[in-house]
Amino acid sequence: MKPIVTLTVNPAIDAACVADEVVPMHKVRTRDERYDAGGGGINVSRMVRELGGETVAFYLAGGITGQSLEGLIERCGLAAVRVPIAEMTRVSHTVFETSTGQEFRFTPEGPVVSRSEWHHCLEVLAVVDSDYFVCSGSLARGLPPDFYARVTRKVKERGDKVVIDSSGTALHLALEEGVYLVKPSRGELERLLGRKATSPADEEALAREVVDTGRAEVVALTLGADGAVLATRDGVRRLASPKIEARSAVGAGDSFLGAMVWALADGRPVEEAFAYGVAAGAATAMTPGTELGGRAAIERLYADICG
Repeated sequence: MKPIVTLTVNPAIDAACVADEVVPMHKVRTRDERYDAGGGGINVSRMVRELGGETVAFYLAGGITGQSLEGLIERCGLAAVRVPIAEMTRVSHTVFETSTGQEFRFTPEGPVVSRSEWHHCLEVLAVVDSDYFVCSGSLARGLPPDFYARVTRKVKERGDKVVIDSSGTALHLALEEGVYLVKPSRGELERLLGRKATSPADEEALAREVVDTGRAEVVALTLGADGAVLATRDGVRRLASPKIEARSAVGAGDSFLGAMVWALADGRPVEEAFAYGVAAGAATAMTPGTELGGRAAIERLYADICG
């Protein structure tokens, strides 16, 4: 089996900590600091590796923070290829306030990528061989809106299955090329199709429309605590989210996607892969800050979902 390849064009060092209270204009003392390699595709690869799969993470990174990100990726044992850029990689911050149970998330816009840098990225990806190629996360500034569409065309020429998890114009243009799997949130799907989903039936109809119009063979619509919807040409299936004590939303969607693609690459039926995705998303929501769900918790939740 070929490794699952992921692409992250706007990665981050994900910093997380705990504070008793977040107060404006005061020095906020924090504890339990944690730093992880983050960004959509990197998190997807982290989850694939957690589940025992083979993966290679391609990512753009620059400056001192880019070097630190590279170190974090090496520390977690990921096989990865860094595409260098001049500007500094962003650092995101998540603060959990114990007095209220609220989570505050600060996400910088990140570096500007030059034309020569993103062209070099396309050249690097042109020789990558995979069965599943995952484009996940927002576009970095400076990249053209059709960047993921360009990647999709290149990857499909080799016969690889393209998986996309993004938003806005970047998502729209990639889907115009036709992909294998897309994992939108409710809001992303509503913006893509230009209308609201006001009921479960609406959610299922929107997901099925993406399949019927040939934009994706498989749609995994994630709905947070309301579960998820799977749409294929064979029909629509809905799974409820497991009953858990949620501690953080960071990385839950990426974990869902990583587990689902891992199961598909392992030869499991799409319905089974979908259930693994729901289990992994819930397992990550149970963990604090930037920590992703562990395999034991995922397998336990998967058994509950399928039981």
